[in-house]
Amino acid sequence: MKNLNEKIVLPGGAGLVGQNLAARLKDLGYTNIVVLDKHRANVEVLKRTQPGIRVECVDISTAGDWVREIEDAAVVVMLQAQIGGIDYDEFVRNNVESTGVILEAIKNCETPPYLVHISSSVVESVADDFYTRSKIAQEKLVLDSGIPCPILRPTLMFGWFDRKHLGWLSRFMKKVPVFPIPGNGRYMRQPLYVGDFCNVIISCIEHRLGGGIYNISGHEKVDYVDIIREIKRVTRAPARILHIPYSLFYSLLWTWALFDKNPPFTTQQLAALSAKDEFEVIDWPGIFGVPCTPFKKAIDETFNDPRYGSVVLEF
Repeated sequence: MKNLNEKIVLPGGAGLVGQNLAARLKDLGYTNIVVLDKHRANVEVLKRTQPGIRVECVDISTAGDWVREIEDAAVVVMLQAQIGGIDYDEFVRNNVESTGVILEAIKNCETPPYLVHISSSVVESVADDFYTRSKIAQEKLVLDSGIPCPILRPTLMFGWFDRKHLGWLSRFMKKVPVFPIPGNGRYMRQPLYVGDFCNVIISCIEHRLGGGIYNISGHEKVDYVDIIREIKRVTRAPARILHIPYSLFYSLLWTWALFDKNPPFTTQQLAALSAKDEFEVIDWPGIFGVPCTPFKKAIDETFNDPRYGSVVLEF
């Protein structure tokens, strides 16, 4: 039986998954949710959209007073993730070192909380970039810790509060007359609706699913160019879609990074986009009792939801 009053701590909870998870937990009636995140602007978004949820603006890559939040927690969902950027040290600090601090805090608890770890499908990718390397190291830390927990590996996610992936693409599309596509754009993706993923996490919490690794992949294979066309359709963006040579696209991203320390899309991410990964598709709807939302319906909910469709997080 679920306990709506149990304390649920969400390290890194002001990002894409955390904002969505907090909203859904609150809608279900959970009353004791604590979010720990250092991104001040996105912390303020969470406070504004989810009044009543306690949010602490702290850096979880180093131990501090915030560790006491773990001590009496019933559940910890590790969400912290550095996704983009050009400084590898940031990936190590925010993905790896923060995980070590949380795991140590859990080990020191008299009654350890139930842990859910959010990994990524990139740990099985052919790509070799900062995000992939740091997520592999992060997952190894969790496995080596000996703490039994479900490890969830989602593919590319989209949904409410998406600041880096489809959300950024949609906003860029509305601002420019021409939207560039690298090459033919036939880069197969397995996009995962973050609403479905949050329901998987909630299923873990409510049923206390034991240890194991679960590849939570989108059940539909969609080419990148078709994702862009679908975004254009639901947002009614006026931009014209234009295919340009891959090498030119790469050069433009490289030049952009010279002037932007935190570019929204990097050459490493472009390489990952074209890496031709195909991830295992398991019956997670059956395992977790969570229906899979069709891609077109999920895209419509993402951009046209009256509560959160227009809420934008900061990079």
